[in-house]
Amino acid sequence: MQSLDFELDRDFVELNQLLKLAGLCDSGGAGKQLVASGVVSVDGQQEGRKTAKIRAGQVVRVDDIEIRVVAAA
Repeated sequence: MQSLDFELDRDFVELNQLLKLAGLCDSGGAGKQLVASGVVSVDGQQEGRKTAKIRAGQVVRVDDIEIRVVAAA
């Protein structure tokens, strides 16, 4: 499994934007399609809300890629 850390510099990021910013898709729209396809989970639970608010401390998984969201220093 591939893991990466995403440094969050605000209170939250919308899930579809996180997928774009982490480099898993080319646009927010593509991020929404990825979420709609059912392959995205947040903290171990499948997530269907395309604009779910993701905060520091949460873990997003897409297939075999894990994104750990950490607070910016």
